[in-house]
Amino acid sequence: MTMDARTTTPSQGTGLFLQRLKHNRMALAGAVIVVAMFALAMLASVVGRDPGDIDITRQLLAPCWQFPLGTDDLGRDVLARILYGARISLLVGFVAVGISTCIGVLIGALAGYYGGWIDSLVMRFVDIMLCFPSFFLILAVVAFLEPSIWNIMIVIGLTSWMGVARLVRAEFLSLRERDYVQAAKALGARDGRVIFLHILPNALSPILVSATLGVAGAILVESALSFLGIGVQPPTPSWGNMLIAGKQTLGTAWWLSVFPGLAILVTVLGYNLLGEGIRDALDPRLKE
Repeated sequence: MTMDARTTTPSQGTGLFLQRLKHNRMALAGAVIVVAMFALAMLASVVGRDPGDIDITRQLLAPCWQFPLGTDDLGRDVLARILYGARISLLVGFVAVGISTCIGVLIGALAGYYGGWIDSLVMRFVDIMLCFPSFFLILAVVAFLEPSIWNIMIVIGLTSWMGVARLVRAEFLSLRERDYVQAAKALGARDGRVIFLHILPNALSPILVSATLGVAGAILVESALSFLGIGVQPPTPSWGNMLIAGKQTLGTAWWLSVFPGLAILVTVLGYNLLGEGIRDALDPRLKE
């Protein structure tokens, strides 16, 4: 939502946004899922057992009162591993999206604000990057690096900024012609001040939506990489490597694949619902 400071104060805009968000059932459902998953991840050491606690005597136990989600082939608690795996997924999601958002905002702001040959050069580079399928580009880069969570976060962030750059550029092309921007320039404000203090705060709406949806995408990518064996490496619990471990015993121990898969599904669904709700709440066509 782009608000004109002459007609709407920031506090009024925030209040209107929160009011719309509270009346959006999908957004509320997504927020509940996101907050619940975040809380469980942070409290994993309290509500769950040690995810690395091996006990062959309780190998492949079906879900029961003592182990609500069962145990794996080494006797480890599946619930504890899913909760600790949530930490990995959320860390990857937030860090990767943080990297991609910073890069996308910087590049999109430069292209949209200056225009001309800078805009043409930057956007041609963005078009070239978009020509490569993102997941296969990530696979190619990760294949040459040592599998680690930090490499995965950096690679995902460095290969997923193009959409943010295009959104920010479009916003800047519109906002740079506003009266308050022209007034700031007339008063002698430097380009950096105009970009980051006058234009960028009014272009945060699509960035916020993109970042929320991007977390879901990053979690999916990390899970897929771990499933393929080039992501987070065992014994560190990750939803992706739990899925690949459960594939071998899918016929006899269904819970090893079903519960990590449901964790991915619910988490991604929560972020998608929240992102869609934020987009609807920030839609200027709904402005009262």
